[in-house]
Amino acid sequence: MLGEVLTAVVTPFRADGSVDLDAFGRMCTQLVETGSDGVVVAGTTGEAPTLSDDERLALFAAAVETVGDRATVIAGTGTYSTAHSVHLTGQAHELGVDAFLVVTPYYSKPPARGIVAHFRAIADATDRPIVVYNIPQRVVVNLGPETIAELAEIPNVAAVKQATTDPGQARRILAETELALYAGNDDLLLPFLELGGVGGILVYTHIVGPRVRELVTLFKEGDVEGARAIDAELRPVIEALAVTTNPIPVKAALAMLGHDVGGLRLPLVEATDEERSAIREALERAGVLERVRV
Repeated sequence: MLGEVLTAVVTPFRADGSVDLDAFGRMCTQLVETGSDGVVVAGTTGEAPTLSDDERLALFAAAVETVGDRATVIAGTGTYSTAHSVHLTGQAHELGVDAFLVVTPYYSKPPARGIVAHFRAIADATDRPIVVYNIPQRVVVNLGPETIAELAEIPNVAAVKQATTDPGQARRILAETELALYAGNDDLLLPFLELGGVGGILVYTHIVGPRVRELVTLFKEGDVEGARAIDAELRPVIEALAVTTNPIPVKAALAMLGHDVGGLRLPLVEATDEERSAIREALERAGVLERVRV
């Protein structure tokens, strides 16, 4: 298993817009030390569409070097181009990552058979686990249970990061395949655990990692009510990180908490004053900023 609590880590940038590998290494270390079993590098939260291949590979290598001996490193190698995805996967494999996050091809809207062929070609580039990333709100195409069942027949397709709220679809994935089910949104972690999911690929672990770790541990130990209480406690943080497009709010929240992760690359822009106010208020309601000030 790749882990229960996985964090889709931000990509820090320097003032000149270049990738800050030192800050990235510090962030990976902090995440692992505060409850994450692994990091997902160069995903949506890591601003992958704006990263060059060299930057992605440098981030993969930095994660392996920094935390690879004590946590899993999952490389975001999926793009809308099969050839490009195959290339990135092969390069990341050589760097020693543990697994790959491959998003549904976007923009071109291929039919299901094209999507299956896309994943099969990528899987042929490695013998390590592939996590299918189904996020229809960003890529337009929803991977239905029938398509996911086809993908599950590919030997090293091992898991699904499911970022759609449809519980029926999640239930079918669990009933009809042997894939590990990961919540793809923070608010889905507990509901998916209750369905039989493994855990989540999460963002709010940047802010409240120890509490998320405790939530999962309590649930796995059978204390469902305890897990629900933590989930309710963390709802303001989930709301704070949803005030605008990710990763704008999580970078704003990290800055408020004293983490230097830099700005964002266009077309993403900084949070507005109104958005920052909402983020700060939610973090204060959750007691996060208060704890830091103490």
